[in-house]
Amino acid sequence: MKKAAAAEQKQEFAVIETGGKQYVVSVGDIVDVELLGDLKEGDVVEFDKVLMTDNGTDTTIGTPYIDGAKVMATFQSEKKGKKLSIIRYKAKSNRHRKLGHRQRYAQVKIDSL
Repeated sequence: MKKAAAAEQKQEFAVIETGGKQYVVSVGDIVDVELLGDLKEGDVVEFDKVLMTDNGTDTTIGTPYIDGAKVMATFQSEKKGKKLSIIRYKAKSNRHRKLGHRQRYAQVKIDSL
């Protein structure tokens, strides 16, 4: 178990910000992020809001972003998340309302840091 943990620590990773959220990514990861606009399958996406990078020996932390750092990814598809049911209910007034929501995501594969 200790060897596996040591191997994971040497893996290069970065923390990026997109869609108001932060993601820890490394090369080869497939990540579901907020929609990125009108893209086709295979288009290259560039994330320039990099908060932190780590190559296993050296860590760089931005203030708030690292100048010149980019994470390149390939757009794979759009995907829908889990269906949510929202029920609003007011007691003693015979009032209720049921709504549904299904969030859409962009699925990207990280190519390089």
